[in-house]
Amino acid sequence: MRFAEMTAPEIRDLSRDGTLIVAPIAACEQHSRHLPVFTDSILVGAVADALERALPDQVLLLPVLWMGASEHHLPFGGTLTSTLPTYELVLMELLTPLLRDGFRRAMLLNGHGGNIDPLRMALRRLDVQFPQAVLTGAAYWELAEKELSALCVGPRKVMGHACEIETSMIMHLRPELVRTDLILDDPDPETGVTSALTWVRDFGRRTHHGAVGYPESADAARGGQMLQAIAGRVRTVAEQVLNVPLPDLA
Repeated sequence: MRFAEMTAPEIRDLSRDGTLIVAPIAACEQHSRHLPVFTDSILVGAVADALERALPDQVLLLPVLWMGASEHHLPFGGTLTSTLPTYELVLMELLTPLLRDGFRRAMLLNGHGGNIDPLRMALRRLDVQFPQAVLTGAAYWELAEKELSALCVGPRKVMGHACEIETSMIMHLRPELVRTDLILDDPDPETGVTSALTWVRDFGRRTHHGAVGYPESADAARGGQMLQAIAGRVRTVAEQVLNVPLPDLA
């Protein structure tokens, strides 16, 4: 079920307990020299579409929220962004009308790394207001981390930025948007600092040309396999959320 294509009466007739609200969230930001600025929105949109096709009677899919929290990409230009406090509030207000209307299951399906912190804060705050609901969220690559790692051939086996994973998937979905002659690896520099330590750096200080990873290893065929693996994992997680017992309405 696609929220944008339904009428208000049709949405009003949906089961509040048995419907999962899926809100794909992404960004419009620089993706190095070779990928379009809409990369995150294209990719999370494809994952969300696959989920809706798999569970058409249980998932109510919202339109992709294309603006994200991307201030750390501003040094390279080509970026639209909300500030972190604004974006946290946007995520809360995106779900609030549906939760007030009685829907009791929601998942923020994230397609941009900068959204992770405000996503978690928004869900924590919403839980205080709507304790009767099951409020969830994750980045799609976190849900399919093992599957994506197995499909990577470059040195980096986890999601980066304009990396092997993102480049492969855009090559599969929208090959005409990839500037293949400009693809150049941009590995995260070795600093000697443990990965367990949070170290905040914008992309101008962290990268050479706005990527993180090894896009030279990208391949369209493996991009299709990556999307298929992600779709399978996201479906499994959505089914788990649909089966979580709901809190009592007291």
